[in-house]
Amino acid sequence: MVQGKRATGVKPLKASRLVQAIAKFAADAKAYDIIIFDMRKVANFCDYFILSSGTSSRQVQGITDEIEEGLSKYNIEVRFKHGYQEGRWVLLDMGDVVVHIFEKDARVFYGLDHLWQEAKKVEICAD
Repeated sequence: MVQGKRATGVKPLKASRLVQAIAKFAADAKAYDIIIFDMRKVANFCDYFILSSGTSSRQVQGITDEIEEGLSKYNIEVRFKHGYQEGRWVLLDMGDVVVHIFEKDARVFYGLDHLWQEAKKVEICAD
């Protein structure tokens, strides 16, 4: 279960629900090629990866901002954030869930889609 500061009346989200919320936040910011990987059988450092792309460093930063704003509504804090200033590849770590937001070329270059292809893909709910 993802922990964070808890406001009165706000329940912590399970990681499986959190990834769906994050995918929606990213989509709302016009991220594309959003993929959720269930990492529980292939890695021991997180339960889920979310990969998404933006068309420019500015959009990557905007997607990041949208995700962080959405997480704040659930009182979930990002434990670690890297790459925001450059905006080519931003990593957000919430413990059970790790989010990668790429510029198109950076996503191709680093190849995480291929690297973690053994992980099961999770369908994104269209709530």
